[in-house]
Amino acid sequence: MKRAIHTLFTNYWNPYVALILAGILSALYFGITKGVWAVTGEFTRLGGHILQLLGIDISDWDYFSLVHMQGTTFSRTDGWIVWGMFIGALIMVLYSNNFKLRIPRQKRRLVQGLIGGIIAGFGARLAMGCNLAAFFTGMPQFSFHSWIFIVATALGTYLGTKITKTSWWKGKPKLKKGGSNPSPVKNQTIQPYIGGVITLAYVALIVYFFITGKTMLGVAALFGALFGILIERGQICFTSAFRDLWLSGRGLMAKAIIAGMAISSIITLIIILVYGIQPITQVAAPSTFVGGVLFGLGIVLASSCETGMMYRLMEGQILYLTVFVGNLIGVTALAYAWDHLGVYQFLVASGKPINLIHILGAPGAMIATLILLGICFAIIAYLQRHYQFNTGLKKGVKKHVS
Repeated sequence: MKRAIHTLFTNYWNPYVALILAGILSALYFGITKGVWAVTGEFTRLGGHILQLLGIDISDWDYFSLVHMQGTTFSRTDGWIVWGMFIGALIMVLYSNNFKLRIPRQKRRLVQGLIGGIIAGFGARLAMGCNLAAFFTGMPQFSFHSWIFIVATALGTYLGTKITKTSWWKGKPKLKKGGSNPSPVKNQTIQPYIGGVITLAYVALIVYFFITGKTMLGVAALFGALFGILIERGQICFTSAFRDLWLSGRGLMAKAIIAGMAISSIITLIIILVYGIQPITQVAAPSTFVGGVLFGLGIVLASSCETGMMYRLMEGQILYLTVFVGNLIGVTALAYAWDHLGVYQFLVASGKPINLIHILGAPGAMIATLILLGICFAIIAYLQRHYQFNTGLKKGVKKHVS
């Protein structure tokens, strides 16, 4: 029993386990709330609230009307999904004694994180979703825009790896005197106790939501924390899934993401058919592709997607605070550009919502989705087998990277 608890809170979990559980939970969350696991929509609302606090009138910004600004971040289910993820990740960081303030040795990384966060945030909202709503939870809704976004993100991350490998981006490395062993984390013995106090307080908050009739807020707070636990324990980061594939031929995270989406798709379709819930379908337009490329580029420049940023920030990595700020700036900039700079008319207006269920029927949509996911899985496995480290894909090379 003691060994199992030690493994649960000390060792990181297999990505397949974490992502399959995330896929199941995201499908169940959809069945309960008719909404999806997402974060950047709430980031956009936060950006709008900040503008309002600064005295800026956003009443005529069409994008804020589109994402619904009613209430506050603490009175919306999407808000508690986000804060629940932060809290769930923080709790697991504390239980595993892994919180420590970390400042990058190269201060340029802080600027790069900010720039990458801005690009990623802008691209995510241009495509109406990030690595969650337009990828992990968007594809199981059988929304065609997710497939456009996935391909575009792959291209964007590939371009991003080319930029980050250049000497002008990397700069001169700063070497630290002394041995290579990191300094021990201070106050390790107290961290699990702090985690326990936060857990009790958060459980009390969830109970309060339920007993006061705020059921959906309670559900969102609960699922948000569970998602936060999974992304931290599984170290789920869509940036690393693509970046590792391009840089080292490592495809473990990418294949685990595919497995999670496959399971989620099956359960989501069952929920749609049994309960008659309409799938959430976003517009497939040029904006989807452009946004996906920008998102993929941005997350590599920032060294993290939204989920990766959240648990790394809870670990005390200051770099990801700049990525978070960059995300808020990027999504807010898109909200302004949507109608004020003609982005909607130029990139979005020509598109339309396309759902595979409506085109192929439920069985056809499921078969097509699983086939496409299987093809993606096979491509990743092929790249793994034929990747030569520091050289890239080579015909005939049989080196396997697990």
